[in-house]
Amino acid sequence: MASAATALSVTDYLDTAYRPDRELIDGELQERNVGEYDHANLQGALIALLRSRQREWNVRVLPEQRLRVSPSRFRIPDVCIVSRDQAIEPVFTRAPLACLEVLSPSDTLASLQDRIDDYLAFGVGTVWVLDPVLRRAWWCTKGALTEPRDGTLRVAGTAIAIALDELFADLD
Repeated sequence: MASAATALSVTDYLDTAYRPDRELIDGELQERNVGEYDHANLQGALIALLRSRQREWNVRVLPEQRLRVSPSRFRIPDVCIVSRDQAIEPVFTRAPLACLEVLSPSDTLASLQDRIDDYLAFGVGTVWVLDPVLRRAWWCTKGALTEPRDGTLRVAGTAIAIALDELFADLD
């Protein structure tokens, strides 16, 4: 955590544009691992697949939407899915239906646990982590990552379902 002398205020964070965007965690600005081909390719495939059905599922699919997960913590999932009934905010203060994270080469499943815990504590019902290199995916709960036995990722309480073979085939 940043010291009091170097801590960035929420106001300064929200008033500044970062390229790529960064997260604010308890006053400390944190870079996100983005910008490499495998990550971008899978993120794009996810967005295309989900957006092709967003009207049917009554959702919005948003890349890199800032979420205020607590008063001093801002996270930016690679993709989030929100109900069309949810109010639109510049920075979301209500939990989306799902947050999706794509692993970058320097990410590990263990390194994402803090982020996953933030999403779950915020009230996100479904968190997915996807690996573009190994072509594997997990849904996440506090302290556990589980691969879908039937090869399909789902968003709890909705009709949203993504067949991993269809998603990963789009990467070739």
